Amino acid sequence: MADAPVPAAPAPLELPGYVPVYSGKVRDLYAPLHPATGAPRDDLLLLVASDRISAFDFVLDRPVPDKGEVLTRMSLWWFEQLADLVPNHVVSTDVPDAVAGRAVLVRRLEMLPVECVARAYLTGGGLREYRADGHVSGLRLPPGLTDGSRLPEPLFTPSTKAPQGEHDEPMSYADVEATLGPALAARVRDLTTRILTRGNELAAERGILIADTKVEFGLEGGELVLADEVLTPDSSRFWPADQWEPGHPQPSFDKEFVREWLLSPASGWDKASGEAPPPLPDDVLERTRAKYVEAYERLTGRPFAAGPVA
Repeated sequence: MADAPVPAAPAPLELPGYVPVYSGKVRDLYAPLHPATGAPRDDLLLLVASDRISAFDFVLDRPVPDKGEVLTRMSLWWFEQLADLVPNHVVSTDVPDAVAGRAVLVRRLEMLPVECVARAYLTGGGLREYRADGHVSGLRLPPGLTDGSRLPEPLFTPSTKAPQGEHDEPMSYADVEATLGPALAARVRDLTTRILTRGNELAAERGILIADTKVEFGLEGGELVLADEVLTPDSSRFWPADQWEPGHPQPSFDKEFVREWLLSPASGWDKASGEAPPPLPDDVLERTRAKYVEAYERLTGRPFAAGPVA
């Protein structure tokens, strides 16, 4: 099988007063220009969530309508719910009209070189590790767990931050201590699991289980700050609580329809070929959009309406 491709960076938007600095699979970063000197500022960034969607290491040709706004609004809601646990990077939602509703102005941080992952249920990469030797990120788990099993307590299961187009690799806690130092490693571990615990406390009231999540932290003057997105369907696995049944993969509020269609005969795509997937049909895009919107509305209790964030 061919190596996972590095997606081509999309052409950046022309945003007066900003200069593009990075384009990823889903998010784009712009630096605001200093009004007096015209030079890029080194303390702020404009974080833009696009409607792009990726699957199987490919950025797909057709975007999911409103996905960037759903992710932005959901993260802002979660930042409010988590404010007593950890400060976040948001400065303002007053952004250029071209990206209104899907962008925030944030503090520029020194990002930690660790993917901070917590798991409340066993699935995905954690399940593969467990099946191999009964461990996840060096932690031994009880025997007899299956796909979708609830774990005795949320686990911190970090991974490396691989360059775009490559895969993250599991890290042990000792690896994290060696990378960050014992004090910061302990703080990151505790905050990651507390964020998932708080998330599940709130989501359970709304009929959603959060199986696992990935969070990003940065440092500003030695202070640990929550960054990027948090507890969204792109950074977490959301499951309908009334359909949870361990022993097999669970239905989810994310790219389920996209992955299913790509792997079905209808797509005509051979995953093992290494070739890019075909464009998604309209019905798959609309069903995927509906899942993202449903997750937002169920969690926040707010109707979704595109447009600037108040």
